[in-house]
Amino acid sequence: MIGKTGCLGVLVLVTTLAAAACGGDAATTTAGSGTPGQIVISGSSTVEPISARVAEAFEAVNPSVAISVDGPGTSDGMVLFCNGETDISDASREIKGSELETCLANGIEPIEIKVAIDGLSVLAAHDNTAVSCLDFGDLYALLGSESVRFDSWADADQLAAELAAAGLGGAHAPYPDVHLVVTGPGEESGTFDSFVDLVLAGIAESRGTDELPRIDYLSSPNDNVIISGIRDNPGSLGWVGYAFFVENQNLVKALEIDGGDGCVAPNPETIASGEYPIARPLFIYVSKAAAEEKPEVAAFVDFYLSAEGIVAVDDAGYVRLPDEELATWVANWESRTTKVGEDG
Repeated sequence: MIGKTGCLGVLVLVTTLAAAACGGDAATTTAGSGTPGQIVISGSSTVEPISARVAEAFEAVNPSVAISVDGPGTSDGMVLFCNGETDISDASREIKGSELETCLANGIEPIEIKVAIDGLSVLAAHDNTAVSCLDFGDLYALLGSESVRFDSWADADQLAAELAAAGLGGAHAPYPDVHLVVTGPGEESGTFDSFVDLVLAGIAESRGTDELPRIDYLSSPNDNVIISGIRDNPGSLGWVGYAFFVENQNLVKALEIDGGDGCVAPNPETIASGEYPIARPLFIYVSKAAAEEKPEVAAFVDFYLSAEGIVAVDDAGYVRLPDEELATWVANWESRTTKVGEDG
């Protein structure tokens, strides 16, 4: 994707934008020749490692551009984005309809770009040998709204039996009689939303209960805090994005997940193929106005989607989109189409 095709491959900002965008060869541009600028990125802590790596590589050839990247969570990032406080919003889920309405009311048109695939990793303590695989019913029995005040894994046995009788999973009960300590992301996180949508919502609807997780667990917007909570408690259970598991796999273990076709471990192959049942897409949302008014923003997104930029997906521990799918998102970006997800 480097060279003269479209606008991709722009490695540095040049003073004559037309040369860089329409026919200029990126390989001949001079590092450091860009005009000064600033790019503000916020949002998902899951996507943050990708965007931070892209920013570091971009700044190396554009030292006059200052880029800030932080990860307070998808929902918190969307608030900033829709208020016009950021140029790009990292997101581990699609923009919600209510968020889109706020954005548009404030004159912010989001350009949606899918950048990677993640596999939500359900984690337990590294030395937990009693549990190796759970299905969605098991996860609901242990983590759902009906499991409030379950202090032991075994406290969920009866609920799991009810779910199994109704054909809703729970096949891996009885569970060990050990203290259950749940640590996971909070409601500000797209990882929270994705877990609810992919794992809990269907069973909750069948049982007529709240689809949200149990309210008595330790939630944190910081993935490192979640990892620590799981690492330090023998009876722990929680969930994070795949990259944070890979980074800490010497401290915690990922459970296999049974989505109905047997137990599957999260790895790049099973996540990319969809065999792993709780895979999800990762996005960036770019302000159309920022892309049109700030040349550094357009050049940064060009770089993000180039071969030099997209390698950050691998480096961060996530899974790349198939080339054909990435090409459709590249085309969406190049046309500056304000495309949004199903909720929008």
